[in-house]
Amino acid sequence: MAQYSRIQVINEMMETRMVPLFYHSDFQVAKNILQACYNGGARLIEFTNRGDFAIDVFSKLIKYAYKELPGMIVGIGSVTDSSAASQYMLQGANFVVTPVLREDIAIVCNRRKVLWIPGCGSLSEIVKAEEMGCEFVKLFPGNIYGPDFIKSIKAPQPWSSIMPTGGVSIEQSNLLGWFKAGADCVGLGSKLISKEILMNEDFKKLEKNVLDTLEFIQKIK
Repeated sequence: MAQYSRIQVINEMMETRMVPLFYHSDFQVAKNILQACYNGGARLIEFTNRGDFAIDVFSKLIKYAYKELPGMIVGIGSVTDSSAASQYMLQGANFVVTPVLREDIAIVCNRRKVLWIPGCGSLSEIVKAEEMGCEFVKLFPGNIYGPDFIKSIKAPQPWSSIMPTGGVSIEQSNLLGWFKAGADCVGLGSKLISKEILMNEDFKKLEKNVLDTLEFIQKIK
């Protein structure tokens, strides 16, 4: 069962404006990533459902967060059907992120009042998601659409809350472009939690990257 309500998750997204996201098959490495992000000031993190037995790693990770990292909101990403969404919610997922818009996922998440963030790639999909109770949409893949897409959506629909994922980096010019266009939050994956950091197990560097990125976002938001 989720520890945080969807309203609490939304408020945190609007406060910090950044959601780090990652997958790793080794729990110890995943725990170190989670700890580094937390130490850097992140209070939201998305573990992606991408590998075999991902749910086992997630289960251990969220239990660790509940016990050791007060205020850390852990959610699940890359969910593609309602069965997977239900399994992760039973493990305590506080939000569910999907690469596509699926009504079956909306139904099971709304039933439990868990925030779901569908991947959308058109104004029609965004409108449909909002009609289904969606509070936040993920623009995915962000590198294909770019900041101008958000700017165009916000013109007729300034009330839409959009989080681009993919194509977002920790470079200040990149972040500035997304937020100036109207992004409400950004999802940061490999540009934040890089292969180099993982290969060298340089979690102090990850902590600093998170801290610096959050500080810059707070200056420009």
